[in-house]
Amino acid sequence: MSDTTVSRGARWLHALAGAEAQDSGPVRHADAELGGETSRFITVVPDPDNRFPQARDNVVGLEQGWRLAQPVRSAMAADASSATRRPIIAIVDVKSQAYGYREEMLGIHLACAAAVDAYASARLAGHPVIALIVGPAMSGAFLAHGYQASRIVALDAAGTMVHAMGREAAARVTRRSVEDLDALGETIVPMSYSMTSFGKLGLLDQLIEGVDADAPSDEQTARVRDVLAHMVREARAQPRDLSHRLRNDAATRTRTASIEVRRRLAQQWNAD
Repeated sequence: MSDTTVSRGARWLHALAGAEAQDSGPVRHADAELGGETSRFITVVPDPDNRFPQARDNVVGLEQGWRLAQPVRSAMAADASSATRRPIIAIVDVKSQAYGYREEMLGIHLACAAAVDAYASARLAGHPVIALIVGPAMSGAFLAHGYQASRIVALDAAGTMVHAMGREAAARVTRRSVEDLDALGETIVPMSYSMTSFGKLGLLDQLIEGVDADAPSDEQTARVRDVLAHMVREARAQPRDLSHRLRNDAATRTRTASIEVRRRLAQQWNAD
């Protein structure tokens, strides 16, 4: 699957799951073996025929939010009586949430919240949820698809990034040039667009180097699968909440203020 018109999300779904996706439209999923057990792989792809014009790219809109929740919830239902819940792999390649008048009026916040709640519920129910960032992971789209994961890993490749908005939009909002914005990112970690800088916030569990994001070799795909399987094992051995994001070495270095604010809030909340 080397066609340049195919999105990275679709390409990696095919590379990792092998089988054809079980549904069409803007959200695809497939079940496949990972680390000796069946896992569910989910991604968002472009949908050029979507009835909502703002949601025809690989973005999370009204339909995408609800459709993301469906394969997560169905995996939970299928495994409800099982002692071991299947891993859920969110393959992240989302440019944004869909900005549009109709999306706002028809409740895009509810659609995205449905996806967030499904992923969080699956994680708390014992499903290891792993996010694999293979492209952009932007704004509310990443919050809906990937950010609730037990572990987050990313390819160290051009085009992968995590941020609230794109460079050009951020430059307009801050009244700076894109070059000035990039320079600020060198010293102010949250403003940086590099995956390495994102990792310094303690939110990234592993940055996978040396992988062609657009045309991975069999060896590169196998290496990514090994990382995902390791993250599944790690997630199963740790608490199901997201507290590790504030306990790791990177977070204790760069998020000291956030950690202190949380400590004081908890102290006041639990005070007699």
